[in-house]
Amino acid sequence: MLQKTFIHNKKVYLAYNHFRQGIFLELAPKDAESILYLLPWMLCVNEPAVPGYVPDMKRGMAVFGAATDLALISRESSFKRLFNIRKNGALLRPSTGVSFIQGLYTIGSVGTISQTAHSDCDIWVCIDKADFGEIALAHLLEKLHLIKDWMDANLKIPVYFFLCDLENIRNSNFGVTDKESSGSAQRNVLKEEFYRTAMLISGRIPLWWICFDPDHRIDYPCFSAEYALGAFADYDCIDMGPPASVDPDEYFGAALWQFNKSLTHPLKSVMKMLLLEMFLESPEENLLCLRFRNAILSQTQDFIFHDPSVFTLDAVFQYSRSVHPDKFEFIKQCAYLRYDLHFHAKKQTLKENLAKDIFQAYPLEREQIYRLNDFAGWPLSEHLSFGNHIFSLLLMIYKKIMTHRQDVISRITDRDMRIIGRKIAVCLERKPGKISMIHKPLSNPTLPTLLFVHDGKLWHVSVAGEPSKPVVSGTDLVFCIAYLVWNDLYVSSGGRMTPNPTPVTLQEINNLAKRIRDIFGVFDITGVDYDHCLEPGKMTKMLIVVNFDAPGLAKDIDDICVIYGNHWGELFSRRFGSPEQLRAFMDAGGGIFDRTSLHIYVQRNSLYYEKIIERVKNLVSRALSAPAV
Repeated sequence: MLQKTFIHNKKVYLAYNHFRQGIFLELAPKDAESILYLLPWMLCVNEPAVPGYVPDMKRGMAVFGAATDLALISRESSFKRLFNIRKNGALLRPSTGVSFIQGLYTIGSVGTISQTAHSDCDIWVCIDKADFGEIALAHLLEKLHLIKDWMDANLKIPVYFFLCDLENIRNSNFGVTDKESSGSAQRNVLKEEFYRTAMLISGRIPLWWICFDPDHRIDYPCFSAEYALGAFADYDCIDMGPPASVDPDEYFGAALWQFNKSLTHPLKSVMKMLLLEMFLESPEENLLCLRFRNAILSQTQDFIFHDPSVFTLDAVFQYSRSVHPDKFEFIKQCAYLRYDLHFHAKKQTLKENLAKDIFQAYPLEREQIYRLNDFAGWPLSEHLSFGNHIFSLLLMIYKKIMTHRQDVISRITDRDMRIIGRKIAVCLERKPGKISMIHKPLSNPTLPTLLFVHDGKLWHVSVAGEPSKPVVSGTDLVFCIAYLVWNDLYVSSGGRMTPNPTPVTLQEINNLAKRIRDIFGVFDITGVDYDHCLEPGKMTKMLIVVNFDAPGLAKDIDDICVIYGNHWGELFSRRFGSPEQLRAFMDAGGGIFDRTSLHIYVQRNSLYYEKIIERVKNLVSRALSAPAV
């Protein structure tokens, strides 16, 4: 590569990165300012008043190039005022004998039209572990944890740090599955996503991004070797290795992981699942990150940059229109909602301007756009119908990807397979008494007013004004309440009840709903500890509801509802007509109820409140070794 080509590529990359930072700053001004400028500054200084202060740090640390970054230098006075630092002089200054962080990079939706109010910010903190001793590495981890604590308290956008060793990145080794990582299920897939979506916060430029010549094919190993020997007299880039072609086996693992994520983030996962399918169906195509980089660096003047999400969406649309023509209109709707667009609204943002061209090439009807703009206000039944449609699409894509699984040796570790498999089973597997999850397209839809109706035989809970479309029905009102709470559909202010002959009041429904939420929370598969997925199932909490439908004068225990949850994140509800039936159920459970935390609910207006609670405690004491609450 000629020196002038190298310089040109570097100039274009920095301009493109500035474009990405501009998107971030417009979509989340306060948070972007903290992440793009305050974060590298906090990592470079070690002052008691600054988040990230490590008292016993002997060897300093710094982000490469931060001390001479004019954007940071110009903001330091405001940073000092923020933390009430009165010390004169610069805290950010060049120093020797420090451990260098080679670069800070975002990966994913940040700084693209994919970024929404619900996006998080994943940041790779890249180091050469050879430059960090054991103590320095421990100090860096401590510093990152302290900074994250401050960001959690002061920023709206959730921030997650991933400490990455350069050698591991070069080898596409991203470890095992943890709370925010896909581990062995994605190796080269994750690296491809990084190169396609990464935004440089501070530090060195990924060398692969500069390795391009429109007239000649460049061998990356030779280019990186020349760069390391100083052939370009430049030290601002870092070798993270090239992206590698992705084996079908890895696409299987990535699809498995993405399908798992789709159970809680369906709209976000539709595009990613289609992308994986496209990759698998078109193995001869160049990696998308390669095509994207080439498109960016091919420009010579009057730079007009692509948003990586728009570039990716264009590829997905081209593929979907030919492969899924009957689903294409729905896929476009999913994309429109996923990117939180609002065409024809009074206020058009940068997102609408960036997405305008692609939705002119693949248009939606104007009436459809207005309807999608009001998506949050759709009736609950239509939300759930749309969610079921998304899930059917995801399941179709997943099954198609799985057809390529034959005769492929899996590189996914047994541990990761067990974790992913367990999480999918928790969401989809049917079991006696298990409360199923519903497929909500949005994690926080506008909750409607729910109407409780008893028709003489069954309880029906429906959205007010939609009696023909009950959300849940059954003879067991406790099960119906647990279903609503577990699926996060019920708030006490949104409940109503028609007159009926039962003694149940709306206040009692609200009381029980609150108790269920306080004990079990709501369904959240992401909150399940990964180690729990590797263990045999065991129940952790139990709520016994006695005589909920019975009058306050009832002294016999002849209506017992048991709600219980395990440490895999499943919730169950069973009903028994006598103490003997409950005792038989508990005895049949064997050791799964050992150390289960027991809670008891009896209507406060019961004349036998204390006696019933005491009888229930005695009844189940043989099966439980934990005290009742």
